[in-house]
Amino acid sequence: MDKVSTIGLDIAKSVFQVHGVDAAGAVLIRKRISRAKVLEYFGELPPCLVGIEACPSAHHWGRELQGLGHTVRLIPPSYVKAYLKRGKNDANDAAAICEAVTRPSMRFVPIKTKEPQTALMLHRARQLLVRQRTMLSNALRGHLAEYGHVVPQGPAHVNRLVALVEDPKSAVPESARGILQVLIRTLNALEEQLKELDGEIARRAKADPVARRLMTIPGIGRIAATAITALVPAPEGFRAGRDFAAWLGLVPRQMSTGDRTILGKISKRGNRYLRVLFVQAAWVVLVKPKSWERHGLKPWIEAAKKRLHHNVLAIALANKLARIAWSVLARGRDFEASKLRVA
Repeated sequence: MDKVSTIGLDIAKSVFQVHGVDAAGAVLIRKRISRAKVLEYFGELPPCLVGIEACPSAHHWGRELQGLGHTVRLIPPSYVKAYLKRGKNDANDAAAICEAVTRPSMRFVPIKTKEPQTALMLHRARQLLVRQRTMLSNALRGHLAEYGHVVPQGPAHVNRLVALVEDPKSAVPESARGILQVLIRTLNALEEQLKELDGEIARRAKADPVARRLMTIPGIGRIAATAITALVPAPEGFRAGRDFAAWLGLVPRQMSTGDRTILGKISKRGNRYLRVLFVQAAWVVLVKPKSWERHGLKPWIEAAKKRLHHNVLAIALANKLARIAWSVLARGRDFEASKLRVA
């Protein structure tokens, strides 16, 4: 039997599909394997190149197969689609992955170790609790509106909602008060859990020198700094800060042909959570004009304000902050306003 050189592995919950070829591209393996027997099967194969779509549990399997001596490459699913032939099924998906992983121009996702994945899980857990808190506060606001109490939106007004439920003189019926108090107790429990997660994020930010350097950038706090360290691959993978900003989706989407250059809205590629954090950081800077000169951003912001809508200005500043973040990561130095290029 010829030696297998490349394998496309389509992972799933229970049954995985393997597609293997030799150096000449001839198909040698087309096989379904149960999850429990994957490591045993790959342990018997000679070291080869294994391609996997970057999806849930892909990093785990990447680490496990690397431990068996294989070279593992994770591919964004959108890049695999171009190599899919005919109908979509597990066998065709594995064949497409096997074809895509051998392309010299293919881009790969770095395999994360357990520590960055744990940090990312911390942020995702916090996101989930924030969404649940928003759902509960909106439910309280909606229920109280049924009894004539209209309260503005936002977490700053949650205490007013609670006070209306607990006020015996309010128009809330006694029968409904007990039901609303259940929501309030759940909301209070979520607040305590969020404080616990925020404390863990603060501890990690203080202990991580990279996060401390990132927090010297205007608008970047503990949450953004720890998210960047957990989600951003090695800065050497980007040629410049512009490439990093494009990877985040903070550049205009191009739809050009011939000599016509058409730029649209931002591409919104890459990680949405990181992009949102950079945009929020930009708004934090914009609402504090007294800090512009201290951070060396005053000439750039004042010039941009004359020609850009304030929402567009926020995106442009987020792009600039992303490029600054790449520079801090690549050079391993704190942000220095004196060395900032404002052009």
